[in-house]
Amino acid sequence: MAIRNIILEGDPILSKKCRKVEKFDDRLAQLIEDMIETMNVNNGVGLAAPQVGVLKDVVVIQVDKDKNILELINPEIIKSDGVQEEVEGCLSCPGEYGITKRPMHVKIKAMDRLGNECFYEGEGLLARAFCHEIDHLSGILFKSRTVRMLERAEIDR
Repeated sequence: MAIRNIILEGDPILSKKCRKVEKFDDRLAQLIEDMIETMNVNNGVGLAAPQVGVLKDVVVIQVDKDKNILELINPEIIKSDGVQEEVEGCLSCPGEYGITKRPMHVKIKAMDRLGNECFYEGEGLLARAFCHEIDHLSGILFKSRTVRMLERAEIDR
């Protein structure tokens, strides 16, 4: 496993659309392992492949350190409902936070690292993480989804 560099806002790779994964091989497994290690060392809740410079539909999420890490290949939102407005940040925009409007409940379809189809549902933070990371795969940063950005004084409270 290796810790990869996080691509920061301003790099054009973050605004590009990713490609679907078609090969479920050792290279994909290595990317996933590297992404997990990179997310953990940076205290992230989720990480999308373009954030480490790879334009593939790959996401890892872990909203609770006591729960399993979700590995999502070619994820897509198939159902969402409700509304939540909460604080969001991003490893690619260090120190910046904003209030985003996201669905309260999200159901997604994805594949695992072996190419098996799987379904996940999430509420609250997990629903936000699904939306945030899947947005990255389409070249969308959370800042374009904010109701308003927060000032440093509001964050430090």
